[in-house]
Amino acid sequence: MADNVAGEHEQHEHEQSFVESVTEKITETFHKDDSSDSDGEAKKSSPVSDLKDKVYRLFGRERPVHKVLGGGKDPADIFLWKDKKVSAGVLGFATVIWVLFELVEYHLLTLVCHTLILALAVLFLWSNAASFINKSAPKFPEVALPEDIVLGVASAIRTEINTGLAILRNIASGKDLKKFLAVIAGLWVLSILGSCWNFLTLLYTSFVLLHTVPYLYDRYEDKVDAYAEKAEAEIKKQYAVFNVKVLSKIPVGTLKKKFA
Repeated sequence: MADNVAGEHEQHEHEQSFVESVTEKITETFHKDDSSDSDGEAKKSSPVSDLKDKVYRLFGRERPVHKVLGGGKDPADIFLWKDKKVSAGVLGFATVIWVLFELVEYHLLTLVCHTLILALAVLFLWSNAASFINKSAPKFPEVALPEDIVLGVASAIRTEINTGLAILRNIASGKDLKKFLAVIAGLWVLSILGSCWNFLTLLYTSFVLLHTVPYLYDRYEDKVDAYAEKAEAEIKKQYAVFNVKVLSKIPVGTLKKKFA
């Protein structure tokens, strides 16, 4: 009798331990699923957060405006008015040159000759007058263009010219119709501007824009990028319509076969 009671008690304890172990396994399984779901949600949310962090920038720019303009003190700081005295001095000098040539109608050779006459006359009189007033004559520094700077500038100009020629060759080969139309439109706009103003005025206007547009864009960057994003979306929409109605109907392949 006592043996039966002891056996039933042991069997009952064994059943309880089995139920507890099963319960623990189920609980661990659910905890693992919850942790895996939370990790999956975190992984899924990370690309979304990355997309939110990516903000539209004009022309796909990824660097600050200062770095785009070259960084350093020249010319980025001048265009962005980091040093207002230097920027104002450069812009003022360009304005004086434009006024002399455009409004006063000075010629380049006349201006250079008159400037040299005035400078040489002042220095000559100063050198001779120093002996009469018992003062030392002025010492003029030796000015010479360093060879490395001249070669560096010439090499940079050569590289830019070769790059431009390569771009024109690529456009003329007929491989990219979109780029071809963009260049034609840009040249047409420049021809219109050239007919309205002479080269000096156009150059001075571009110089003034370089001193104003980057500064204003750097100051109101977020607002400009927001409007530019909307404008780019609208342009792409209109270009898609133009491509379907006009560009897709141009027999480019047939023309290539004829001229091949």
